[in-house]
Amino acid sequence: MEKVKERIKSARLALNALKEALAIENPSLLERDGTIQRFEFTYEAVWKAAQLFLREIEKTEVASPKGVVRDSYKAGILDEETAYKMLEMADARNLTVHTYNEEFAITIFRSTRDYCALLETWINAMEQRLEDQ
Repeated sequence: MEKVKERIKSARLALNALKEALAIENPSLLERDGTIQRFEFTYEAVWKAAQLFLREIEKTEVASPKGVVRDSYKAGILDEETAYKMLEMADARNLTVHTYNEEFAITIFRSTRDYCALLETWINAMEQRLEDQ
């Protein structure tokens, strides 16, 4: 369980870094792109924390980010609406890694606040589940 707590703590630190980037008013293009990069690594940290959580706490082995979202829903960590939004976010994240397009960067940046809130919901749900045990 300590390993799970450490991984969630790491995800929380990444989330805080993303929030810091989102607090910049009128970001430059470099700051915008940096915020997108922080979203990418926060997403990675959170889904990997959830993957370990599912393995260690729920005794479920899942390999892919979308599989982790689905199993988090099945385990009652995420509600249906949040899980659906998380799956959409996973698609957006995959595009940020494999494609660079100015219009897409603008769209992703505009969505980053919503994504940040979703990721925080996921972290909070795992932390709450650990507290309840």
